[in-house]
Amino acid sequence: QVALVESGGGLVQAGGSLRLSCVASARTLITYAMGWFRQAPGKEREFVAGISRSTGSTGYGDSVKGRFTISRDNAKNTVYLQMNSLKPEDAAVYYCAALRRVTFTTNPNDYDYWGQGTQVTVSA
Repeated sequence: QVALVESGGGLVQAGGSLRLSCVASARTLITYAMGWFRQAPGKEREFVAGISRSTGSTGYGDSVKGRFTISRDNAKNTVYLQMNSLKPEDAAVYYCAALRRVTFTTNPNDYDYWGQGTQVTVSA
């Protein structure tokens, strides 16, 4: 069992930046591919970014490419999501998730563990 705790959300003006963190409870984060997802009210959970277990290869949803960056520090059991040039449409609850595979996927149903989420609000 892995507990994930997100932090770093908040209120930011459009064009601003935030960095989200996701800390895992167990010292086994290196064995998981990781993903960030978001969900706005009335919408489905959306893939934002993913990072593979060992190679560190990354992928992004089309709406955030070029603005968001995912990274991981296995020694700290932490995954980050750097969000730049934020837009009002980026507002959502952001979740990190762990997947017991080498490579991340974009399907939230594939993931084994989820954090509780952190709210991101972007004012116009």
